[in-house]
Amino acid sequence: MRTPSLVDLFSGAGGFAEGFRQAGFRILLGIDNDPAAIRSFKANFPEALALAMDIKEVSGALIERLVGRPDVIIGSPPCEPYTGANPRRRKNPLERLYEDPAGQLVLHFARIVGELKPRVFVMENVPGILDVEDELRRIFREAGYSRVYFNVLKAEDYGTPSHRLRVFVSNIKIKPPKRNKKISVEEALSSLPEPGAELPPNHELPSISPRKAKRIARLRWGQALIYYEGADNRRLPNLIRLDPRRHAPTVLGSSRFIHPYEDRFLTVREQARLMGFPDNHVFLGGKDEQYNQVGEAVPVPLARAIAEVVLGYLAREQ
Repeated sequence: MRTPSLVDLFSGAGGFAEGFRQAGFRILLGIDNDPAAIRSFKANFPEALALAMDIKEVSGALIERLVGRPDVIIGSPPCEPYTGANPRRRKNPLERLYEDPAGQLVLHFARIVGELKPRVFVMENVPGILDVEDELRRIFREAGYSRVYFNVLKAEDYGTPSHRLRVFVSNIKIKPPKRNKKISVEEALSSLPEPGAELPPNHELPSISPRKAKRIARLRWGQALIYYEGADNRRLPNLIRLDPRRHAPTVLGSSRFIHPYEDRFLTVREQARLMGFPDNHVFLGGKDEQYNQVGEAVPVPLARAIAEVVLGYLAREQ
């Protein structure tokens, strides 16, 4: 079987693509409008083309002219219009898809898929995307795909040391075999040197005020320093002291975690370990941009599990 090719829309720093690369895919192109994220993508995938462009300005014809027609298109359009963590999420689900400018980016993913007709597409988003399931089935059917699956997967079932429940919309059924054992925070953070070591990258201690350090010192495992309001008046935690015996809570772009044994925040590298990134995967830009790139990624072990299912499908359908 020849090496299958892949294009990553909304690539971020490349967590989704990294899982596919580990499974044996050839990464042709990443597209993202975040300058720091696309710089990170290029640093980690020097063999690929990296476009810093708004997806609304990208056409299938442009992609084909640059890298040819890929076997697979993956992508993670912004989830903010659909997530329950967003207190400004629109009440009407169809308005999230058609009227919210960020929500409309899902439509542009479908548009490019329809223009290029890859053998497989996989689009990741939060469970809230199921509120527009029927509409997305219609949209992808018009794009040329009669079968559309909404695969609901938990990252911790596939070797990710943190919880993450996500929906992967695709034209094939994706149900990878689960791993027998979940990975704990302690296992994930073991073997890292003290923060500040030259290697691995992104392992510098974040700054913290003496006042906040005192408050952190009083937290027990699983307790949060602050709470914020999500959609429908939901009260959501942040700055959680991690329980070393369990897998971590969901890592978000806004997430900052407290070390289970030390009165400090995790470094970017430690947070990346919770998402299954290899230690040589670098994150560029300012510190907040680096944390955001980690939290907005598809966890690498989950991405690889998905990629192996896709690879098997492509091999059978040759």
